[in-house]
Amino acid sequence: MESKPPADIANGHNQALDVYPKSKEKIEDRGQWNNKLEFVLSVAGEIIGLGNVWRFPYLCYRNGGGAFFIPYLIFLFTCGIPVFFLETALGQYTSEGGVTSWRKISPLFEGIGYATQVIVALLNFYYIIVLAWGIFYLSNSFTWELPWASCNNTWNTGSCVEFQKRNETYNWTAPANATSPVIEFWEKRVLRISSGIDHIGILHWDLALCLLLAWVMCYFCIWKGVKSTGKVVYFTATFPYVMLVILMIRGVTLPGAAEGIKFYLYPDLSRLSDPQVWMDAGTQIFFSFAICLGCLTALGSYNKYNNNCYRDCLCLCFLNSGTSFMAGFAIFSILGFMAYEQQVPISEVAESGPGLAFIAYPRAVSMMPFSSLWACFFFIMIVLLGLDSQFVCVESLVTALVDMFPSVFRRKNRRELLILGISVISYFMGLTMITEGGMYIFQLFDYYAASGMCLLFVAIFETVCIAWVYGADRFYDNIEDMIGYRPGPLIKYCWMFFTPAVCAGTFAFSLIKYTPLKYNKSYVYPWWGYALGWLLALSSMVCIPLWIIYKIATSKGTLRERIGRLIRPSEDLPKTKKEQEKLLAIFASDNSLHQQDGDPSREGFVLVTDKETNC
Repeated sequence: MESKPPADIANGHNQALDVYPKSKEKIEDRGQWNNKLEFVLSVAGEIIGLGNVWRFPYLCYRNGGGAFFIPYLIFLFTCGIPVFFLETALGQYTSEGGVTSWRKISPLFEGIGYATQVIVALLNFYYIIVLAWGIFYLSNSFTWELPWASCNNTWNTGSCVEFQKRNETYNWTAPANATSPVIEFWEKRVLRISSGIDHIGILHWDLALCLLLAWVMCYFCIWKGVKSTGKVVYFTATFPYVMLVILMIRGVTLPGAAEGIKFYLYPDLSRLSDPQVWMDAGTQIFFSFAICLGCLTALGSYNKYNNNCYRDCLCLCFLNSGTSFMAGFAIFSILGFMAYEQQVPISEVAESGPGLAFIAYPRAVSMMPFSSLWACFFFIMIVLLGLDSQFVCVESLVTALVDMFPSVFRRKNRRELLILGISVISYFMGLTMITEGGMYIFQLFDYYAASGMCLLFVAIFETVCIAWVYGADRFYDNIEDMIGYRPGPLIKYCWMFFTPAVCAGTFAFSLIKYTPLKYNKSYVYPWWGYALGWLLALSSMVCIPLWIIYKIATSKGTLRERIGRLIRPSEDLPKTKKEQEKLLAIFASDNSLHQQDGDPSREGFVLVTDKETNC
């Protein structure tokens, strides 16, 4: 008689039929990109952001102009491209997010995944503030006369000077303490900044509404996973290029533009002897390529297994660097014009950070015919540049959590609720940065939480884990199985030697040359402000050593047995064709032995051994 599983007395149903099939039905598929273009545009939207517009050109000018390209290209080929390709290929091979991918490669180094997600979580808190500022500027662009183009506003001071109108006056010289209306709009109207971080002040309700709108847009861009993200990036990743080209064409036609471009590109080879130049080149690569954040692993995990990620990564890396180079022409032509207008050296108007996007560019836009129309287009570009970078970071965190707990979150509406929870928490954290003292908190997060120091630390462990623990040749075998050929050996040698050595040297230099943060080059934070900053920096870095200690301490066996077991990759990783053929040959050999020598069971079947079942 056929035996039946025990029935559940409470509901009268068979237990196996009642529990198991229902849970299987509820778990949703992980999903994949519909086509390669969605993946390429998503990665392009993530890596090509505000850092290309406001950081690279300034660093190029400050560090020897054209000479800066020498250390930049060295870091590009020894660190940027190898780590970029490593993370993308890791996601595609494992089909897992930023944490579980490292768990499968080596459980001992799962802390790498936690470190990247801590950085991304902190990044989600403060990066979106830039979008709120952009939306605020956009809302103030729907006027005939832009509010930052004149001194006839309630927030303007007596030092405000409209330089363009004054320059038409014969023999007029600007006062020593003169400020432009665009600077006063930024400082007096947008930030309304207090005297220090210990004076937080009131919450700016108008910026709070802008931040809320930014999070609403971010939520609906990714709430359906790759199904919605893949469609949104068609617009968010392409429109900024159109505006950047238009602004560059306009910028090079302004008076003084040639002098600005000269400052941007003129090579000063003597600057190459300064270690800070090499430090800036390395950190810029890590910032602009979004490596060590888990984002590339998350995006790559939605690829088809046989996607040629090597070719995609090379194209995206060169696209990113080319965009940075092109943005330099747009920016420094405008800075040259501003220096010409204000009758000051370019060094006094060239700056990095938010001030470049919200001072230099708005001034250029105000000089165009139909300035309000161009202002709307420009700030839409700023919002879109930040938006796709922001929602990909949120997607990275969500993917990591869903893959860690698939039975919880991969069910109907659970993923949407998770994104909503992350958005709400991040929104309330961001409110602290749009108070009167919020800019000081924003700078702390920007300087410490996602600093080059944290990213370099993570990169060292990523390359060591893949190259020396998992095995560079084994990972090359996996890549060959995915794309059909082995990439050149340069990247493998970078993983093994150059990248960890360069990252370790740059990390050590950043510690030796560490200088405390100063807002606007003058405000010194209180001791507890710096303590908070270091807490933000260490919160991600300590994940790696603490996880290693925890796993070794909680495992059984001798120290050698524990480490050997913890560095062993997961058995359910995809097998290459060579590995599959080898396993089939072993299975066929064992099966033939069983057929010859095996003792059939009572029903006439050969018993399966433990070796065959892998139990």
